[in-house]
Amino acid sequence: MTALHHLRSLQALEAAMRLGSLRAAADELGVTAAAAGQRIKALEDYLGVDLMARGRSGLRPSLQLSQAMPDLTAAFRALDRVADALELQRVQEIHIAAPQDFVDLWLGPRLASYRAQRPNLRFCINGEGDAPHRLGRIDCEVSFGPVAAKSGHLLFHDYLAPIGSQDTVARVARLPARRRLEGFPLMHLDFYRNDPSALNWPSWVAAHRHTRNAPTRGIRFQRIAPGIDAVLSHAGFMICGIALVQERIDDKSLRLPFGLRAGASTSHAFQARFREDAHPRPQLRAFRKWLLEQAGQTRDWLQRKTAGAQASANRRARV
Repeated sequence: MTALHHLRSLQALEAAMRLGSLRAAADELGVTAAAAGQRIKALEDYLGVDLMARGRSGLRPSLQLSQAMPDLTAAFRALDRVADALELQRVQEIHIAAPQDFVDLWLGPRLASYRAQRPNLRFCINGEGDAPHRLGRIDCEVSFGPVAAKSGHLLFHDYLAPIGSQDTVARVARLPARRRLEGFPLMHLDFYRNDPSALNWPSWVAAHRHTRNAPTRGIRFQRIAPGIDAVLSHAGFMICGIALVQERIDDKSLRLPFGLRAGASTSHAFQARFREDAHPRPQLRAFRKWLLEQAGQTRDWLQRKTAGAQASANRRARV
């Protein structure tokens, strides 16, 4: 595997060493500090060594990294010159990095109509698309994590609730309310595992006093989209963010077997960061405006959809 496969990890590592902190490196790269740290850790895991350590004066490189730093710094200076030159080729291009589930379930379906009105505009999303993958910097990075007030634009929190296919929900509707989960497979998503407010099946079953043996068992999915496919194939129930499946909820191909009063908002949120030096490009300004408008529509839909659930929660809190 060549160094090009680890380019983003090496970029984060070089910036962290040069600037003295992950936060400063993240700000320069237009990502969160957690994302910068994850890139470096991925490289350390691949090499099987620690590349840096925290000292009283900040980050310090390991012996191996210290020897490599002059070459690494020189290499990225050269790449910066290449990136500056490639900006001339990016006038009609927008380069995006985002969780693939966000792309597949939320951004992609909305982007089709936007692109239809702008036939000359090309996109490269996660290294793929009709715009070629370039060494230049990312224009927009979307992440799902703790809300950082100064690091970007909040798109939306999601609202987690149990979902099932139309057929599966119809089958359990004939059973006593507290026993509707017994005997039906449960599917688990790892996407929300780092969110302290995220619902999971064990906590949901306990909170709503349902009868269910072994609520931790079932198929696990790292990504949301394959889990949705399994739900639509009548494989069982899954707790999922409804904003990412808005169209499926609205056309009733996905149903809410226990309603939205059995759900909860995430504390993590989808957020977007844009390169400050790229804002003068009119194409990116227009895309930024459109993306924030679309996110606003999603927030409005969630508010309308969950209004009854929120009112019920407030009444319970007052009792």
